Amino acid sequence: MLDLWFETEVKPRRRGKATLIRYGDDFLIGCEREDDARRVLAVLEKRRGRFGLDLHPDKTRLLPFGRPPQGQQRGTGPATFDFVGFTCSWARSRKGRWGRCCKTRRASLRRAKKALDDWCRRHRHQPVKAQHAALSQRVRGHFNSFGVSGNLRSLLRLVEATKRAWYTGLCRRSQRTRLTWERCGDVLQQFPLPRPRMTVRIWGG
Repeated sequence: MLDLWFETEVKPRRRGKATLIRYGDDFLIGCEREDDARRVLAVLEKRRGRFGLDLHPDKTRLLPFGRPPQGQQRGTGPATFDFVGFTCSWARSRKGRWGRCCKTRRASLRRAKKALDDWCRRHRHQPVKAQHAALSQRVRGHFNSFGVSGNLRSLLRLVEATKRAWYTGLCRRSQRTRLTWERCGDVLQQFPLPRPRMTVRIWGG
């Protein structure tokens, strides 16, 4: 995967900066100047043949990723892109300033929810204590992968989805006794799920 972005607001007669971010065989190249980004893309097209490599046609893109104007009140900036399970864009902070934002990609969050649903359905016969331990381990693993600064809302959605999946699984343990949501709340108080937490701070401040 290759995504190229560039900053649009630069001072004249100044050399632009470049940044490389790599994860396995996926990487991003950030260029401050558009002309630099286009030169990099052209060079990659020429040199990839030397090493027998191919660039994915759907994932190799040149995107403008400059800071939105201060007067813009809504939106996510000129472009967004996906990278290793995250959707990257611009968003306004609580102080009203524009800043880069990474949130869990919708497809990644959807897969995580489905995996939890499947697990609760297959292991609903286990003791509640054992289910709680296993679910907590899976939720903490998700936090370790997606617990970056600015992604709290997506983590909260996963926790709520876990509660619903667990509740559905517990309801199907027996056809005689119907577990109500109020009684499930008592179970969650006794066996609380991990709270969302930030494991990696990717932005300064």
